[in-house]
Amino acid sequence: MKLKLENLAASLAVFAVVLAGLLPWSGARAQSYPSKPIQLVIPFPPGGATDIVGRLVGKKLGEHLGQPVVIENKAGAGTVVGAAFVAKAPADGYTLLISSGSTFTVNPALNPRLPYDPVKSFEPIGLAARVPLILIANRDVPVSNLKQLIVAVRGTPDKYVYGSFGSGTTGHFAGELMWSAIGIKLLHVPYKGSAPAMSDLIGGQIPFTVDTVAASLPQLKAGHVKAIAVTGAMRAPQLPDVPTVAESGFPGFSADSWLAVVAPRGLPADAKARLQKALAETMADAEIRDKLIANGLQPAYEPAAAVAARIEDELPRMRAVAQRANIRAE
Repeated sequence: MKLKLENLAASLAVFAVVLAGLLPWSGARAQSYPSKPIQLVIPFPPGGATDIVGRLVGKKLGEHLGQPVVIENKAGAGTVVGAAFVAKAPADGYTLLISSGSTFTVNPALNPRLPYDPVKSFEPIGLAARVPLILIANRDVPVSNLKQLIVAVRGTPDKYVYGSFGSGTTGHFAGELMWSAIGIKLLHVPYKGSAPAMSDLIGGQIPFTVDTVAASLPQLKAGHVKAIAVTGAMRAPQLPDVPTVAESGFPGFSADSWLAVVAPRGLPADAKARLQKALAETMADAEIRDKLIANGLQPAYEPAAAVAARIEDELPRMRAVAQRANIRAE
């Protein structure tokens, strides 16, 4: 009996040692995310504002996570192709999307049958940046501020039109929100991108356009066009002397674009926490902030809850604009 008890005691001791060894291993396993490279999908072609932000943020995000972040451009259908790809990807933290309000509030306002749901399909990680928009004018147009624009349009209501970088884009929506707020109406002329719209603006084919500060900055610096007002809540860092629409006599007005990082809905809690922390650290980096400003962008980190609230608030407003201005998906 004594031998059996000694054998039992020895067996229990061995079991205890094995169990003690397993516990730390299990804990390490639970903390192992990420254990392989992470894919960051950009639903635009290379070279644009979202691509610039995605590459800057992705590189630094990878440093904080300890794994490389691999950029993949999946452009098409106004961000729908890339967004749908991420929405259908496994919710394991290894596929992320960085995209603009076009994905989350503009596209749903134009198309009720998207292959993703702007709220149910995605898990917000955080806001990365804002893309300031600006109303600019041909340099020979006798308008230098919003008050003069209102007088000019009301005096000759059929004379003035405005361009944007596409029908149903954030530039188009910002324009329509602005005209509604200041009480005038300009006919919209859509272009397939900023370059052709800017070319016609400089050439005098159109008097005004709403574009990004990033696209407008070179032409403004060269004196080819002139700035009327930025549409966001604050002045663009690159154009400190250009007033906002709100400062021009319309308090509370704000309509610019923003870029958020999201993952497929259902992200594991540990992966979500790691990603949120890494993004917050990335956006606090002085080098990243300086590079964003140098590229005509505006650093503007917000946590996941704020992104979710932004989408919920903006969706009904974009739907109202689309209905009022009869904006339809191309």
